[in-house]
Amino acid sequence: MIRPPSSIFVRIYGGVLLVISAVAICAWSTLQVLNEQRASDYREHMATGFFHLIAIGVARQPEGPLREAWLQEASQLLDNPLQLVRDVPAENFSTDELDSLAAGKAVIRLDVRKNFANIYSQVPGKQTLYLKVRMSKVSEQQAKAMAVFLLDDLEHYRGQEARRLKELQHWFAFPLSLVPLDKVGLETDQRARIKRNEVVLALKEGAGTRNSSVRIIAPAMYPGLVLVIGPMYLFDWMPVRLLLIVCAVSLGMITVASYFIIHPLEKKIKNVEQAVRHIRAGDLSARAEVEGRDEVSQLALAFNSMAEHIQRLIDSQRELTRAVSHELRTPVARIRFGMDMMADTEDADARQEQLAGLDQDIDELNKLIDEILTYAKLEQGIPVLNFEPVELGGLLARVAKETSVLGFKAVVDVAPTAEGTVAEAEVRYLHRVLQNLAGNAGRYAESHIRLSAWVQDNWAYVAVEDDGPGIAEKDRERVFQPFTRLDDSRTRASGGYGLGLSIVSRIAFWFGGQITVDRSETLGGARFVMSWPVVQKLRNKLPRQ
Repeated sequence: MIRPPSSIFVRIYGGVLLVISAVAICAWSTLQVLNEQRASDYREHMATGFFHLIAIGVARQPEGPLREAWLQEASQLLDNPLQLVRDVPAENFSTDELDSLAAGKAVIRLDVRKNFANIYSQVPGKQTLYLKVRMSKVSEQQAKAMAVFLLDDLEHYRGQEARRLKELQHWFAFPLSLVPLDKVGLETDQRARIKRNEVVLALKEGAGTRNSSVRIIAPAMYPGLVLVIGPMYLFDWMPVRLLLIVCAVSLGMITVASYFIIHPLEKKIKNVEQAVRHIRAGDLSARAEVEGRDEVSQLALAFNSMAEHIQRLIDSQRELTRAVSHELRTPVARIRFGMDMMADTEDADARQEQLAGLDQDIDELNKLIDEILTYAKLEQGIPVLNFEPVELGGLLARVAKETSVLGFKAVVDVAPTAEGTVAEAEVRYLHRVLQNLAGNAGRYAESHIRLSAWVQDNWAYVAVEDDGPGIAEKDRERVFQPFTRLDDSRTRASGGYGLGLSIVSRIAFWFGGQITVDRSETLGGARFVMSWPVVQKLRNKLPRQ
């Protein structure tokens, strides 16, 4: 099955589109994974300090009713139930989770489907005791509870609050500080609430989530000071830096992939360019390498075909020039000799005889020139061919009749042709092929010439065979070269200029076929067979014969 040429534009645009789509999907997936990881890290960093603070409070309580009472009070303050977990296998902690808990970090297990999160923190000094809380939402209540737990911890470090905050800062992802009330920048109603010993949340709205923050401000144990927790920035799902990195990587991937898509085509174009340079420098044997079936490959194929045609034309011109100069010498020499003879004789009969010879030589010269012009016309380029369905049996009968009246001693017959043996051809040129082959056969046949035609596997065939001496196998290729005459019985004495079979060969070429010669199995002489596609639109799709 013949595949149509693949379009270079489809390859480029389709390939780049696929690359961009693949990179976009990969970039989106990467962003999702990175953001999920960043969100997980953000939640753990934000929760670690708070729940480590609660775990410290648990560690300060003695086991028994006092610890239970403290947990209940803390649960009410947090608005979420707090419990202690000792059975590690029941919680099924992973190795990474155990390492994080041992380092004092919070571990968060998020259940998106049920919309809650289990948060764990190890109680300091207790390797198998863990604090667990299930939270379904984060609200202002938990923010205020953080300030209460922090103030409760500072109560144990009277006079050393700054040092304690510095120690706790290691566990928090946001600043902790004691600041004079006048320097916090609160509104009037917020300041009034502070004086009433209330915890205040100060919101700051920015242009994006990265610039939006919240601070928790609570009255401290000393007049004029407040405890400031924050600012705590909201999670930014699409930070500019991350987007720039992803865009840069994506562009790099697209650039690399586009290079591998376009580079092979560029390489093919450079091969064609290199071949053009070689031919321009005079190397007519240079050819472009053909790979694939895209437009560039088709261009290389067309270029090679053109280069072959140019080389053939130049070679043919050289051969034709040499052959013409040789062939013209004989009639010109005879004409010059005849004119000299006429100048030297006064006999009227002799002059008339010389004039008749000169007329014959001039006629021979005209025929030679006609043959040369016909061959040159077919050799220089593609002639205008008007292909139409031709009934081959009728054409053979016409040629046989025309050959019979030429006075050859051989009998011309036509082999039975199947009904409907039709092929597309230019009638004028196909008639010339048969006429030339039949005329040659008439000159060399002893008694019999046979014409035949048939169609097989989408190829049309015409054959002319005779019972003459035939053509030696070593000469069967050379016989189609211009001005070629053989040294056996097909000699100069039988007439012709050695251009007939060359013309036939060119006609077969322009028909998209070929002509061959072998030995006739039935008559024993030469057998010429021309083949060409039955339908011209199939000429580039059929296997060569």
